[in-house]
Amino acid sequence: MSSSAQIAPAIPDEELVRRFQESGNSDCFAELFARHRKRVFLACRGFFADSAGAEDATQETFLRTYQKIHTFQGGNFLGWLMRIAKNVCIDQWRKRRPEAGLDSELLPEGAAVGAMDRTPDLRLMVEEVWKEMASLPLDQRRCVEMKIQGYSYERVREKQSPTKNQ
Repeated sequence: MSSSAQIAPAIPDEELVRRFQESGNSDCFAELFARHRKRVFLACRGFFADSAGAEDATQETFLRTYQKIHTFQGGNFLGWLMRIAKNVCIDQWRKRRPEAGLDSELLPEGAAVGAMDRTPDLRLMVEEVWKEMASLPLDQRRCVEMKIQGYSYERVREKQSPTKNQ
């Protein structure tokens, strides 16, 4: 029986993080990875149409988590981890998109969600929404994208208004 199997479900994530922060015990991080890799992958898969992109984002998520785990100050570890995953997906999506703007042909692919593959009508509706979004002026499209990403209306306004005079 491996040592990570001995750590398993009885110990909360936050305790494993604390132990890892204090001792650097790699078994603690391995257990966190084992517990959450599927959930992180599925979240990333919902963001990217291809499994390779989701795998890359999952790997980057756990790499960033490992590098930044010393900054975790308690609370909901899974929520913190999923926020990292969301930021990784956004960063990778931004790197993939054309600099001049969003290509309407790429948007439906970027919007694909694993469950949509099994629901053609829903997939068609989402593709239509992305096509309509592509026709919006860039600043309006960015506002909608930020709202979809979970930003509050106040945060969207702050991001869209570089100066208070605008």
